[in-house]
Amino acid sequence: MKILVTGGAGYIGSFMVKRLLDQDDQVTVIDSLERGHLEAVDRRADFIKLDIRDLKSLTDFFSGKHFDGLIHFAGYISVEESSKYPKKYYENNVEGSKNVFSIAVGSGVNKIIFSSTAAVYGNPIKIPIPEDHPKNPTSPYGETKLATEETLKALREKNANLSFAALRYFNAAGAALDGSNGENHDPETHIIPLAMRALLTGSEFSLYGTDYDTPDRTCIRDYIHVLDLVEAHIKAFNRIEKDRGCYYYNIGTGQGHSNRQVLDMVEKVTGRKLKIREEERRAGDPDRLVADPSKIKSELGFSPKYSNLEAIVKSAWTWHTRNLKF
Repeated sequence: MKILVTGGAGYIGSFMVKRLLDQDDQVTVIDSLERGHLEAVDRRADFIKLDIRDLKSLTDFFSGKHFDGLIHFAGYISVEESSKYPKKYYENNVEGSKNVFSIAVGSGVNKIIFSSTAAVYGNPIKIPIPEDHPKNPTSPYGETKLATEETLKALREKNANLSFAALRYFNAAGAALDGSNGENHDPETHIIPLAMRALLTGSEFSLYGTDYDTPDRTCIRDYIHVLDLVEAHIKAFNRIEKDRGCYYYNIGTGQGHSNRQVLDMVEKVTGRKLKIREEERRAGDPDRLVADPSKIKSELGFSPKYSNLEAIVKSAWTWHTRNLKF
């Protein structure tokens, strides 16, 4: 099949591109490279540098082209940054996504996978969190992802041929097992790569928030290995290809780990001691986010293979020690 991947030069997007190519799909990537990395894009894919906020360039790009499906990753991802720059997040994540969806659907694309987030739930009233949990995001980032889900839903109501799946990620983490690709955001906000950068540079690690309503007072998250995450996309795409409709799935393991537990595992795997500086919590961070993954397991047969915390940290350390230069 011919698949278009937006944001395919980013962390998860680049893993997705390789996975699609490995199953002999034809893949085209569009990415602005504002935060993605061209070197992360598999050379077997076609690459176009393009910003999804540029409606004219998007329209020109789609002219005369046919794609069997769209996997939409392009977007800003930082809860903290979104609280500082909500307008920036709205313009890119919501308006940019509207541009992509409207032009893609207008050109005949009727299968879409959307990279959503557990941040749409906000502070949960139930743990683990099911897909029908109330949506009350606590950050502009979560609000933009929820708004984009609603955009897809509205498009589906107007076009019965359109099928989509919104995949609500919990915490994507880890790297390729051979160290060939990994997590390299700029700016980086995720705990595992930040801890590893601190170890490799000898700098302090900032632990944000030690006053959460959790046993060790640090926030709890559900970590899913990026290799498992892309498999969830494959299964979701197969579902919308076979069964027309709109679907929402949590992508997680159902097991939470606190920030202190993650840092302890980083120290165990690396054999090094972190210099930790405790700081105030970041705006918009809920106490706990742990998935109820039973729906995707029962409906799609999804079962993570690489998502135990030690395996995640080991793969990330392999990539960081081989690839990051300071």
